[in-house]
Formats: sequence, C-alpha cells, structure tokens
Amino acid sequence: MDTAYKKTLELDKVLARAVQLCACRETKEMMQDLQPCETPEDERYALEQTNAINSLLIKNGSPRFGSVSEVRRVVAHAQKGGILSMGELLEIAATLRNFAGLSQWYGLSEHDMMPTDDLFYSLAPQPVLERQISDSIISPEEMADTASTTLADLRRKIRQTEDSIRTKLDAIIKNSTTNKFLQDAVVSLRNGRYVVPVRAEYRGEVGGVIHDVSSSGATVFVEPTAVVEANARIMQLRAQEQEEITRILSAFSAQVGSLEPQFSYSYDAMLKIDLLLAKARLAIEQGAFMPAVSDTIHFKLNKARHPLIDKKKVVPVDIALGDEYDTLVITGPNTGGKTVSLKTAGLLNAMAQYGFLIPAHESSVVCNFREYLVDIGDEQSIEQSLSTFSGHMKRISGILELAGHGTLTLLDELGAGTDPAEGAALAVSILEQLRRQGSLLMATTHYAEMKVYALETPGVVNASCEFNVETLMPTYKLSVGVPGKSNAFLISSKLGIPQNIIDAARSHMSNDDKRLDSVLAQLDDLKLQLKVAQGDAEKARYEAEHALESAEKKRDELIKKGEQELEDARRRAHDLMQNVQNEAYTLTDELRRIQKDEKTNAAQRAVRAREIARKDTETLLKKTDSKPKPAREFVPLKEVQIGQEVLIAELNQLATVTARPDRNGMVEVRAGIMKTKVPLSGLCVPDKMDKRPAREPRRSSTRVQLDKSRKASMEINLLGYTVDEALAEVDKFLDSGMLRGQQTLYIIHGNGTGALRTAIQKHLRTHKAVKSFRPGRYGEGENGVTVVELK
Repeated sequence: MDTAYKKTLELDKVLARAVQLCACRETKEMMQDLQPCETPEDERYALEQTNAINSLLIKNGSPRFGSVSEVRRVVAHAQKGGILSMGELLEIAATLRNFAGLSQWYGLSEHDMMPTDDLFYSLAPQPVLERQISDSIISPEEMADTASTTLADLRRKIRQTEDSIRTKLDAIIKNSTTNKFLQDAVVSLRNGRYVVPVRAEYRGEVGGVIHDVSSSGATVFVEPTAVVEANARIMQLRAQEQEEITRILSAFSAQVGSLEPQFSYSYDAMLKIDLLLAKARLAIEQGAFMPAVSDTIHFKLNKARHPLIDKKKVVPVDIALGDEYDTLVITGPNTGGKTVSLKTAGLLNAMAQYGFLIPAHESSVVCNFREYLVDIGDEQSIEQSLSTFSGHMKRISGILELAGHGTLTLLDELGAGTDPAEGAALAVSILEQLRRQGSLLMATTHYAEMKVYALETPGVVNASCEFNVETLMPTYKLSVGVPGKSNAFLISSKLGIPQNIIDAARSHMSNDDKRLDSVLAQLDDLKLQLKVAQGDAEKARYEAEHALESAEKKRDELIKKGEQELEDARRRAHDLMQNVQNEAYTLTDELRRIQKDEKTNAAQRAVRAREIARKDTETLLKKTDSKPKPAREFVPLKEVQIGQEVLIAELNQLATVTARPDRNGMVEVRAGIMKTKVPLSGLCVPDKMDKRPAREPRRSSTRVQLDKSRKASMEINLLGYTVDEALAEVDKFLDSGMLRGQQTLYIIHGNGTGALRTAIQKHLRTHKAVKSFRPGRYGEGENGVTVVELK
C-alpha cells in the first residue's frame, strides 16, 4: 500500500499522539510501525479489541502501569546464566508489577467474554519474586541489609570496625602531642582506608603507612599504625560483602532465567495491552466510538468530526459513498469546508483500518480499502503556477496507475491551475476513467461543468458546503444531492465591489452559465425551505415525544398513586374490621351481662340490648366515614322456620334462622359467624326489600373468615354462652366432628374477659378426641377463635 496518504490525510499526527500515550518505549516503536489491517475481518477484530479496552478504561479507570524497557534482553541474558545487575533486577520487578497491575485491573468489574481475554490470560504475575526483589534492592547502586542474614551480619561488623577506627583516629587528632603535626583535624578515606592529613615536614613524627600525597606535596595522607590492622579487617569484610551481594544477584538472576518462556509471552501481551490502552485513551480524548466494518466497498459516516479540529469548533458531517453512488462532487465557496470533508472521509476510514475508534456516531460504517489515493493541496491560492499544475498532474498520473476496485480516491480542486475550459474537460475525463477502473471517488471543484456532469451522470452525486452570505462565513455543513454556488458575485458585492461592475460581469456570462446559476439559486432557496420544514418537523417530533413521555410519566404517577391509595384503603379496611370485631365482642359481653341481670325483666333487657346495639351501630357507621342509609319500608314476617333465610331489616344483613321465636318474640338467627336474637318484627323475606333480581347482599364487616375451605359445619359460635353451656356445646361439636371424619374445627368464643376462652382451652387439654389446639391466626379470627385438630 502507498503510505503517502499518511501525511496528506494527517494520519501521521494521529499516530504521533497515540505514540505519546504509550507507556513503554517498545510500545512506542510498535505504534510508529503500525500497519493497516488487510481484510475486513482483521479490521473488525482490531476495532473490537480497542473497544473492549476502551470499555474497561471507562469502567475501571487507568491501570497501575509503569514504563519498562529492554526487559526481554535482560531475561535472555539471565536465561543464559548471566548475573543481572541491581538496576536490571529492578526493571524485572517493575515488569512483574505491571503484570500484576494489569491482571488486577482486568478483574475489577464483571464483564462478558472479550476479544482481549487471551492477552490478559497470558499475563503471569510472580508476586513473591517481585516482592523479594523490591524488598532486597533499594536502588540500582544499593542493596538493602535485609537481603540476607549474612549480608546484614557483615555490614554490622563493618560498622563496628569503622566506629573503632574513628575512635582511635579521633584520639590522635585531639592529642596535643600529635595534633601539631596534622595539616587539618579531619579523617579522610584513601584507597578505601582511613587516613589523617600530616604535614610533609613532620611525616616521620606520625608512624604509619603513607597512602597519598596532595598535589602541592605539602600534605601526606598517613594511615596510623594503630588502625592498620582495623583497616585491613574492613577491607576483608567489604570483600565478603561484595561476594554476598554477588551471590544474591546470582540467585535472583537464576530465578528470572527460569521464568522463560512464560515471561516472554506475558511481556508480549503487556506490550499489546499498552498499545491498546494508548488507542483507548486517544478514543476518550476524541469522543470516539466503534464503527461497523463493511464487507463490501462502501462506507457511511454519520456525524463525523475531524479528530484534529477542536471538538467545540468542528461541525459534524454525514458522508456516504459506494452504496447508492460511487462518486461525490463537492462544490462551494473557498474556506467552506470542502477539503476538511475530503480529509475527514479518508482519515476516519484509515484510522479504523489501523484499529482506532473514530470520532463519529456509533451507527457509522467504514470500509477496508486496498489503497488510499490522495491529491490534496493545502495551499488555497487563487494563483497557481504551471509547475503546481504539473505537480498535480504527476500525482494524478500515479493515482490512475494504482486506482481500481477497493481503492478510495480523494481529489482536491481537480483541474485547477490551467485554462478553465481545458481544466473542466480534463477533470471530467479523469473522473470517468477512475470510475471505469472501479475506484470510489470524492472530488472538490468550482467548475460548473463538473456540477452539470454530476447532475446528468448516474452514480455521480453533487454535494455542497453551505455558506452564509449574510455573515460571509462558512457553516461547514455538507449537503449531499445539491450542487453549491461559488457566490462570487454576492460575496464581491458584500465586500464593496460596485454594483455596475458586478452587473457587467453577469453580462459576460454565457446563457448556459446564467441558467445554471439560476437553477442553483432556486435549489438554494428550496434547500432553505426544506431546512425550515425539517426544523419544524423535528420540533413537532420532539414535542410529540415530549408529550408522550409526559403522558407516560403522568400515567405511571397515577398508577403509583392508585396503588398507594388501594394499599391505604386495605389498611383502613383491616383496621376497621378489627375495630368492628372488637366492638362486636364487647357488645356480646355487654349483652351477656344484661341477660344475667336478675333485677330486670326480659322486656327491659331486650330494650336495653337494642339501645346498646343501636348506639354501637351508629359509632361503627361514623368510623366508616359514610352516612347510614335511610330506613326503607318492609313487610315483617309473621312466622319463621328453622333454616329459613331471612333479612335483618335494620342491618340489611342476610341471616339464617337457627331457632323458632321464644315467648318474647325473639328469633335466634346466624349471620356469618355471629349468632344473635332479633325481634320477629325486624325480619323480612329478602326479596321484599328490593324489587330488582335477588343477589347476595354484602357480607357484614364483622366476618373475619378468609379461608374459603372453611365450612359452616367446621365451626361453632359460642358468643353469649355461659361457661357450662359452652362446654356442653363443645363436647357435642367435637363428637359431631369425629362422626363426620373432620380433622380441623373452629370454636368461636370471642375475646371479652377471656374467661370463656380459658375455660374452653382448659377443657380441650383433657378431651380424648383432641390432638392439639391453637389460637386463630390472622384471617381466622385471631384470639377470638380456637382452632382444634382432632385425632
């Protein structure tokens, strides 16, 4: 592939920035030598790898990763038996630390299988070796005392010997007899031995070995006899120290050499990850996304931006080629963005081919081109010399030799620099030849003949870069399908050229040129109208979407509010049910006390009971926040039969007659779980109250039975009974249950004072038919009911 396009399309600047984002020197070299993918499959895989690292970088942040270099050579040296230096071992430790940091970074977040998994699985951290090297070696020149116990012991002895030497030398320096022979009262080192500076004329006065003489000869450096043996000891200890350091380095080197070949695999994977990290960081800088890769020769860039132009200033463009048309002719005024559009199309396709994400919408599609054939001149001058034209023609000659299927040709100001008529004809001829050779084409021009050619030729489409004639500024927007005007007359008029000159210029135009200019002007008007219509449509669509969103939000709020109100209603209903049940039990206890009152006769007790019932009924009705329905006329029953269904008129409650009227005219009826006595005159036939078809009246709110499997034969209501009466009824009820083969029975005794419940449960403990019993649960009557399990 001809790589001249790298500089022309400014791909070299993109690569240079990516090189700066690499951590390792070897990775920088790999980035500089990066080659484009040769097939769509390779390009797709390269983009997927970059996108995977980009996702991890966004989710996990940057990994712990440092720069390393020449590590492969160092490991190879260790594998051959060489001893590594402390600096080389520190580089190995940094590399192993990179392996561990990348592995840890990869596992920070959960993710599905990625195309980079093999790279991370190739990393083989050695945390023990890395920690040992880091703890033992302080710097490339210094090893820690803790590297081994032998080294620590040797250094301790060296320090002790040095301290004894200093003590002896300090005594010599401070001695009044010898002090006068010294040049300075200091101790220095010469050839690794401690010496004192003695004046040359007194060198015989201080016994010892002379190790050095000053440059002036006035001072000799003498090792006093008193420290000669200690200095020799230090030299011996230092030699042993160096031997121990060499032994430690040799041991570490052997461990490093044993890591091969796994270390090389990990190192290669680390460099590739570093390369992908640089690409991913560049994608984040540019706000780039992964495009799709076409298997055919076509591309479609949506909201594409040139990556080297400030994101705040660049105007996104939509460019497509190779699907509905293979040639795009871009026209418009100078500095309108024609050249930028050419470069953007070529550069983004090339970036993707090198595995870079592109600054375009993720719905974009790129193509894998065999060649990028580019002739773009950066100088936008109105004066072009013959040599410039010749240079363009030479470049185009080379393009014609390479053009073919799978190539993208980008030509800027095709045919410019020569006679306009000849240049236009030559430009059309070049386009036709390139199309015959099968290359995709994008070309910019000012020639009207090129605009007409694009209008008349199938597969060739005009495009224009818009220009605001009011502000004399380009908008940099690319409109495909409409040729652009150069607007030379209008721009000249705005800049102060007299109108008579402009009118004269118009008269020199040919009729064909005038007609074309008129058509383009009409197209511009239509384009503006279309833009306004599109703006209105977009606004209407936005408002419709906003209205729908608002309606959906309101609907969700209403649903939530309804659910909350329903929950509140259920809670209030439950509380009311509990209150009604408690009031019913209290009322029953009150009635029982009235019945036991021997001081009052039966009629007085009945009147008192009705007063209590009416008072409590009114209280309960007030709690329901509803007004009681007015009493309606009804025909009272004159007689009743046991088992007959009747309606308690005052309560509008269905009930079943369980006993015939007593001598006071009171009828025992059963309403749900309640048994009570009501006057015969307060009962009527259900259909006498309502002429409409009979239907089941609403159950009393005092009904607490929620288990649908619980039948009337399974329960007995003992409310109002004395203890003796209740126990006799319990025995009959249990015997009856045993005969029917029932296992679970419900005894309703209410809460009251608790005496009846206590007596019944005490009786059940000794009953032979009872297996177990328990208080009722929620929905069964709770503490007002005892549930019995029979044997």
